[in-house]
Amino acid sequence: MADFVPPAHNTASPFADMRGHHVAVRTPDLETAKRWYVEKLDFRVVAEWDYADEQLAYLAPATDDHFYVEILGGGDPSPNDVRPYTDLGDSLKYAGYHHFCLNVASVDATVEELRARGVTIVTEPFELLAISRRLAFFCDPFGNLIELAEILP
Repeated sequence: MADFVPPAHNTASPFADMRGHHVAVRTPDLETAKRWYVEKLDFRVVAEWDYADEQLAYLAPATDDHFYVEILGGGDPSPNDVRPYTDLGDSLKYAGYHHFCLNVASVDATVEELRARGVTIVTEPFELLAISRRLAFFCDPFGNLIELAEILP
């Protein structure tokens, strides 16, 4: 599989030590979100802790120890904004956080399994040749979008 060929590293940057670690998703119900990620996506619970009146958890994909989804639950996540996405185009009307992406070997096989597990598919698989990817989008129980990406040969 081919992937992007990035430009050379900028080792002179004062930020050369930066690495991606996690994305945080605010939810009104930590237990519901945590159970959904574990049951629907086979994520593993890596850590859990309290902060003020909130409960938080790091969750990791089944075999990835380098990327986490941080679930922020409890407290009062007002305003409660569940966006009524009907498709990918509709979702692009909103400013702010949009989605995070998970690479998979086969978008079609993953969508089939997600559908069998009762997960809402927001956008059926399609190819975006400009970035050599096959993509699809689905959402968690609170309407947060998650993208699937398969690198095209």
